[in-house]
Amino acid sequence: MSERSQRNGGFRGSLAKAFVAVVLFAVVLFLAAGTLRWPMGWAYIGIAAANTLIVVPRMDAALLRQRTTVEQAGAKRWDIPLALIVGRLGPMAMFLVAGLDRRFGWSAPMSPALVVAGFVLLAIGYALSDWAVIVNRFFAPVVRVDAGSGHTVVTGGPYRLVRHPGYAGAALTYWGTPLVLGSWWAFIPAALTNLIVVIRTALEDRTLQEELPRYAEYAAKVRWRLVPGVW
Repeated sequence: MSERSQRNGGFRGSLAKAFVAVVLFAVVLFLAAGTLRWPMGWAYIGIAAANTLIVVPRMDAALLRQRTTVEQAGAKRWDIPLALIVGRLGPMAMFLVAGLDRRFGWSAPMSPALVVAGFVLLAIGYALSDWAVIVNRFFAPVVRVDAGSGHTVVTGGPYRLVRHPGYAGAALTYWGTPLVLGSWWAFIPAALTNLIVVIRTALEDRTLQEELPRYAEYAAKVRWRLVPGVW
């Protein structure tokens, strides 16, 4: 199979998987809400779909093929459930709670300023995560160190600021989601999901320092894992 055919196959697989996830999230969100007449819900889904169309075509060909499954050679077994929580179950819980909140009116209305802040967090979070995925051709969906593929430390782009910009971006989108969807209650699953993000970041960072050559040197230069000046 030619390199172009492999890239096209990886592109189609990654794009299809991403859109299936977006559709699944939309189904959970609107079924829980009990209505399709929810402008902020559609705005959120539209942003997620648009982001998929922006980032997938810009990803490395080998990375596209890797990101179609979490079952990969060398993947750390402890990371598979964490990856599922961060990438699927956590967001789904946010959408479920936000949808039910929309249906039953649990939350007091949010001010327009908070909703705008939510969109800003989404935009920054998506941009940061996308930048990390585009720059880092080793940005696998699960934690793994693959010396056979020439796995090296990535120090450019957002990796000059923090060691795990993909997780940092995801955390921002999770904080922004309840604001965009107008649900105070959705902050509960958002906070729990971000707790898993922090745990996963710590475990991955430790693994990379132990197994990836020169990562410890990089960590000594870029001190912060997720938030500059904090951690």
